[in-house]
Amino acid sequence: MTTMLTSKLRRTGPAASKVREPLGDRLVLIVVRLMLLVVLAIVLLPLIYIVASSLSSPAAVNAGRVRFWPVEFSLEAYQTILNNAEILQGYYNSLIYAAAGTVISVTLTVAIAYPLSRKSFYGRNVLMTLLIFTMLFSGGLIPTYMVVQDVGLLDTRWALLIPNAIGVWQVIIARTFFANSIPDELYEAAMLDGASGMRTLRSVVLPLSKPLLAVLALMYTVYQWNTYFDALVYLKDPDLFPLQIVLRNILILNTPRTGAVDLAQQMHQIQLANVLRYALIVVSSLPVLMMYPFIARHFTKGAMVGAVKG
Repeated sequence: MTTMLTSKLRRTGPAASKVREPLGDRLVLIVVRLMLLVVLAIVLLPLIYIVASSLSSPAAVNAGRVRFWPVEFSLEAYQTILNNAEILQGYYNSLIYAAAGTVISVTLTVAIAYPLSRKSFYGRNVLMTLLIFTMLFSGGLIPTYMVVQDVGLLDTRWALLIPNAIGVWQVIIARTFFANSIPDELYEAAMLDGASGMRTLRSVVLPLSKPLLAVLALMYTVYQWNTYFDALVYLKDPDLFPLQIVLRNILILNTPRTGAVDLAQQMHQIQLANVLRYALIVVSSLPVLMMYPFIARHFTKGAMVGAVKG
């Protein structure tokens, strides 16, 4: 009897209880995985090539001998960048713009999107229509420049923080999240407890909106870190230039000029400029790439798990 029970337990173990997937489902999974591998290769291989080229000698890069591994390992491009005193100031300015701009933009976006998501807010459809209208039509560069100049923001840090502090697309995302992901029962419970609208937002809505806040923070941080045109238009003081403007100036300064006497030096400048392009991409992208893993975990987190008890 004991032998028979042991035999049955072995047959009914985890391996025996595993359901075999149909052939069609397995083929679909194989196709999906192959497609994901292709997408991964499309995204990853250029990044590997850029890093490998930035760590190779200018002569090897210019000769096209670099594929996916450094050839004649060299840090000359990075030394050229980091030896420039303006690079640290550019990093400092970009960190200020990214941090302060993200806080300001996320705060204003939530402040606009939350009331627009409430059905009890009178005129919300009209305001939403006006916001969407600004996505399609704008005053143009010259009127915007005149407004920035008249309010005294020209050639200040605020010129990069205030004019584009709110993104309409981000407002739509936040409004949709608040309207569809936060149950009305939570608002009713907060009202019964005597919570005001601000207290409800601070104590109920925001703790359940961490995935949304993470997405908004990443969007605004990437925008502020990569900002280029606004700084080129509104800033004149080199001490206020963000990293992108500083790197652009470094690249221009390392581009050979006509009239150079030493032909060998001119050729080296041409080769070094090609490597600098790859090194500048790595230098300017590294902070955002380092920040992303700490925010990505919130993207798939179930914010509403356990929020409503049935």
